[in-house]
Amino acid sequence: MVPQVRPRDLEAWLAARSERGPLLLDVREPWELKLAHVAPRGLECISIPMATLPARLEELDKTRPLACLCHLGGRSMQVALYLQQQGFEDVANVAGGIHAWSLELDPDIPCY
Repeated sequence: MVPQVRPRDLEAWLAARSERGPLLLDVREPWELKLAHVAPRGLECISIPMATLPARLEELDKTRPLACLCHLGGRSMQVALYLQQQGFEDVANVAGGIHAWSLELDPDIPCY
């Protein structure tokens, strides 16, 4: 089962994993990144669109905690489940995606 972490709770989730260098994995398409993106301080972010993930899986460390992000949380949940099936040890889904991030944390991020 993949943990669901609301954007407002993500900082605590990340802090509990800080010694292992958590990563925010944005699985949205490039055109979506142009509309809205996040850059949380102190957190490494990487963008790998969902459709390209299987071909780029070797870019990710299976022992590193990953929080997956998309627009509303559906695609990132699918990716998180896929990553667990591939042997990733600590994966969470950002529930509500970047839309919830905008509503809960940063209203300057546009909703689309």
